[in-house]
Amino acid sequence: MKKIITVLIIVFAFSYCSKNKKATTKKEEKMKITNKQKVVSLLKSIETEAKEPIAFINPQKYIQHNLAVGDGLAGFGEVLHQLPPNSAKVNNIRIFKDGDFVFTHTDYNFFGPKIGFDIFRFENGKIVEHWDNLQEKPASLNPSNRSMIDGPNEITDLDKTQENKTLVKNFVTDILVNGNMQKLAGYFDGDKYLQHNPQVADGLSGLGKALEFMASQGVFMKYNTIHKVLGEGNFVLVVSEGTFADKHTSFYDLFRVENGKIAEHWDVMETIIPESERKNNNGKFGF
Repeated sequence: MKKIITVLIIVFAFSYCSKNKKATTKKEEKMKITNKQKVVSLLKSIETEAKEPIAFINPQKYIQHNLAVGDGLAGFGEVLHQLPPNSAKVNNIRIFKDGDFVFTHTDYNFFGPKIGFDIFRFENGKIVEHWDNLQEKPASLNPSNRSMIDGPNEITDLDKTQENKTLVKNFVTDILVNGNMQKLAGYFDGDKYLQHNPQVADGLSGLGKALEFMASQGVFMKYNTIHKVLGEGNFVLVVSEGTFADKHTSFYDLFRVENGKIAEHWDVMETIIPESERKNNNGKFGF
């Protein structure tokens, strides 16, 4: 029965996209729907069950990098079918665009409360690829009374996008990948650093205390590879791979830059599931 329902979802999706391709294209041209708006509509449809936003996906080319989801529209449809009725909630907090990529920071109820980052790649106005990182939403605030999503979301300094991307990539490379801690202070304005990680307090002092505590508990974090750096103005997202507590981990770190220094940080960490549990072969990264 489950296979039949999934097949019906696929047939509906392909049929809908085919029948409405011309109408959707004309509507998009008339309304000038941006790629950001398409992503917001698609994500919100998880909650509202609206059918129209599925037309923003190219059904012939959609590549899925969430390893727990089957590839293409079939996998997307199957996950939606598995959601308990009226359970999904989607509250988009931040959305950015970098070339053909749109990336979001979202407060979800998706099989339970979660915070997530999503990345979508567009070709010719259609979504053709998706990556994400999801983490369970903590029940309490961090030591500085911050949540994983609060803080500013205004995009500024668009002329400094590339400069800010370089700064943040150098920070992650120097500090998190290579462990060059003598360079740490140079990336910050003194101890002024707002932190949204659930376990870490503000400032370099808060970061230092958290790292010391983890080490005392035998818990270590190691970044090995930077896979993608995306940015718009004063916000930069870095997608990295490494280990946390000896588990293969995907790190999504969002930084806000102010006056050439890192001023604020949000993140989501996700343990990468083993190959035996994966529902597609596209890899967690593959940019």
